[in-house]
Amino acid sequence: MTEENLSKAIGRRGQNVRLASKIMNYEIDIFTEKEETEKRQLDFKDKTDTFIKNLEVDETLGQLLVAIGFSSIKEIHEAKLEDISKIEGLDSGTAKELKERASEYLIKEKENMSKKLNELGLEDALINFKGVTPGMLVTLGEKKIKTLKDFAELSTDELIGGYDEKQGKRFKIDGYLEEFALTKKEAEDLIMNARNLIFN
Repeated sequence: MTEENLSKAIGRRGQNVRLASKIMNYEIDIFTEKEETEKRQLDFKDKTDTFIKNLEVDETLGQLLVAIGFSSIKEIHEAKLEDISKIEGLDSGTAKELKERASEYLIKEKENMSKKLNELGLEDALINFKGVTPGMLVTLGEKKIKTLKDFAELSTDELIGGYDEKQGKRFKIDGYLEEFALTKKEAEDLIMNARNLIFN
């Protein structure tokens, strides 16, 4: 939004944003057009750098992959060979090589993740718990959440973050899995499923 509309959207001392956050049960971030552009550029660069580093492609190909809509190595791995071959400037040999590199990277990532989970000492029941990704498991292990019972005893705010109020002042609670952008409903479902397995 434009700079002049920003203060209207936020409201006096943030009241509009707080009200909308409360109604929708989401944290709301408001950006100016300039901030949004900068955010998009940074996101584009991060994805490009990921492809350059992990797939060993040049900057032009990395940027091209992001520009046409690939946002992760997994998406490249899952894409059909003929779809990648249709990308302007790529022949079928290069497309095949790209998919192979994506597959090799994901296999290595999985091995590294298994090793990391073993080092963290996570219980098998938590590792095999449906809905929790390997990245989430590492984060949980680093936060000393190592068993399904530990997970089941978490509150939604502990898991994904939230807001609380003390003496009329609102403050943010950081969640263990906040970076994974789970919705409140997803977090509640995960916790309830864990509780059903542990306590029933």
